[in-house]
Amino acid sequence: MIVVLATGCGPAASSPAIGSASPSQPAPSDSATPSASVAPPMATVRLALDWTPNTDHTGFYVARSKGWYKAAGIDLQVLPYGSTTPETLLAAHQAECGISFQDSLTFAAAAGADIVSVAAILQRTASAIGVLADGPITRPRQLDGKTYAGFGYPNEVPTLKAVIKADGGKGEFTTATLNGAAYEALYNKQADFTIPFTAWEGVEAKERGIDLRYFQFSDYGFPEFYQVVLACDRQWLEKEPDAARRFVAATVDGFDFAARKPAEAAAILIAENPGVFDANKKLPQDSQQFLVDNGYLLDANGKFGTQTLERWQGYSGFLYDQGLLVDAAGKPLAAPLDYSSLFTNDFLP
Repeated sequence: MIVVLATGCGPAASSPAIGSASPSQPAPSDSATPSASVAPPMATVRLALDWTPNTDHTGFYVARSKGWYKAAGIDLQVLPYGSTTPETLLAAHQAECGISFQDSLTFAAAAGADIVSVAAILQRTASAIGVLADGPITRPRQLDGKTYAGFGYPNEVPTLKAVIKADGGKGEFTTATLNGAAYEALYNKQADFTIPFTAWEGVEAKERGIDLRYFQFSDYGFPEFYQVVLACDRQWLEKEPDAARRFVAATVDGFDFAARKPAEAAAILIAENPGVFDANKKLPQDSQQFLVDNGYLLDANGKFGTQTLERWQGYSGFLYDQGLLVDAAGKPLAAPLDYSSLFTNDFLP
């Protein structure tokens, strides 16, 4: 799984139907989600995945397996990852919702995509600068003059430069764009550092006996951000707000379950995706536990999905300040986005 700092590409218009969050409801029982006495009308929701199934997606599979989507009147159709990004599918109305990232959604909105984040799947950054633990690099400024194994996303180098400079370095290094081979390049000492997704590649490296040392971006003054989010087509949200709320509520129940019972949730993820994890069924189990143990799924109040303007403005503002946000014609934005239009808590239960 490759979940780096960024994936993806005038400002999205805000909607009067989108505002602040309402109080959260208790988690459901393991067998069914709370429902009204009258069954709600069925609505189809096409969910576009960003990659092959993994623990960023566990809550969806839990809610589907437990029957919570069906009880909520939602026919969930999971669209497997292909060559088209979820942001593109949402903008083209070929999916109602999809897995995105704060940076990816910001890039897409800058280019005119009318999409919005309705829930934070991960409350904070799960990626970090990684080096071999037994190597000589013990702090970011020592990355000057070294080789970075990267993925080709536009905000990688600016982010690394910011962290290295914050530690007193110059932010000067060589970049080798290797995509999925970046991790092995680091492990084989063909590169000096990369950016692992600690909840997946980091867990996998540990299982393989590879010890990594991490430099967390936020430890060096870099703004924290929502690494993985649930994004939806804004036009669908406005046209079908009731169905959207029912879909999000069932999804929240699924991720609440994953946060409370990680082992059982990971087992459901594996069972719902036959063959996907045959090579390593321990990885999703360990990854799910990692997410729970390190507090990625729930906010400080124990709630799933909540988002704040401060966090969206901090990191998305960094992307603008670096000149990385461009419009549909590829020209840098002349003014910042309305960051409040990029997310909403309105559809959370």
